[in-house]
Amino acid sequence: MPSIIKRIAQELHVSTASVSRALNDQPGLGEDLRKRILDKAKEFNYAPSATARGLATSQTFAVGFFVREKPGLSATTDPFYGEILHSAEQAIAQTNYHLTVATLTDEVLNNPTGFRFVRERRIDGMLLAGPDIPSDFILAMLRTDLPVVLVDNQLEHFQAHTITGDDEGGAYLAAKHLLAQGHRHLGVLAGPDHWSSNRRRIIGYQRAMNEFALPMPIVHADRTTIDSGQSTFQALIEMAPQTTAICAVNDSMALGAIRAARSMGRQVPRDLSVVGFDNIAWAELNDPALTTLDIPKRQLGVEAARRMISLLDDPELAPTQLMISVRLIERDSTAPPLDRR
Repeated sequence: MPSIIKRIAQELHVSTASVSRALNDQPGLGEDLRKRILDKAKEFNYAPSATARGLATSQTFAVGFFVREKPGLSATTDPFYGEILHSAEQAIAQTNYHLTVATLTDEVLNNPTGFRFVRERRIDGMLLAGPDIPSDFILAMLRTDLPVVLVDNQLEHFQAHTITGDDEGGAYLAAKHLLAQGHRHLGVLAGPDHWSSNRRRIIGYQRAMNEFALPMPIVHADRTTIDSGQSTFQALIEMAPQTTAICAVNDSMALGAIRAARSMGRQVPRDLSVVGFDNIAWAELNDPALTTLDIPKRQLGVEAARRMISLLDDPELAPTQLMISVRLIERDSTAPPLDRR
């Protein structure tokens, strides 16, 4: 608002250039004059726009939130990442920054140097959410001079700022819950083995099963969707028909397993117990309501936003990994096996 800048200049008998320098935190002013200008600006309830600040500092004051493109879902409608996005957006909005949201297509992921948000300097930092973002793309982003925070993902052999749930600990709780009910024939429905969260969850399931010296059949899918939950459940039952309980690496696969079991004449939890992971909204609405591991998605988003703001203030911060505890939500999809009732 040039008129406000001019009024401040007139009232303080200084040049408009001096007012502009003070409001945009540029050098070339004495501290006393800078304070007088800023105090007067407060009287007018004046704050420079993000665009004006960006022109003065070569910043965009935008933080990118990126998830991989999924059929039929956007970043905002994804039942898991949409909740993380919402809380991150609220936290970012408390600062001078705003969130820019986009999905990453296969074309972008296969050609990181062409990623326009980086190439055209449209953002000051990025939150990369999800284990399905390839490590090659992540490494390419880490080689730029932009701050990067990984959400619900980790790199095995590279230090990065990460915010995750306790995947291994949560999976251990899921399997222990079923074992405590008397189940001894558990199977796992998993996504791709190269997804970090899948690997950690499988380790947790196996740790619980090893305590009882029990085998644990696993079926992997390319995606972790309701459809893949159906197909992997059918494959698992063909492999291990004695299975009485299912651990699914996310709720969508668990819901698919329940649907497939019903089509095969198995009732949940009478004939089969199922535990999911993530506690998306659909889990509680399902019939039967799904027993699952609750990842505090709001906390993930807030912590990711806080980490990003810290990095924007101090880009030299050493990479740290924050792991947030999860808890078992026992609902109606689990019960003791028939021979234990």
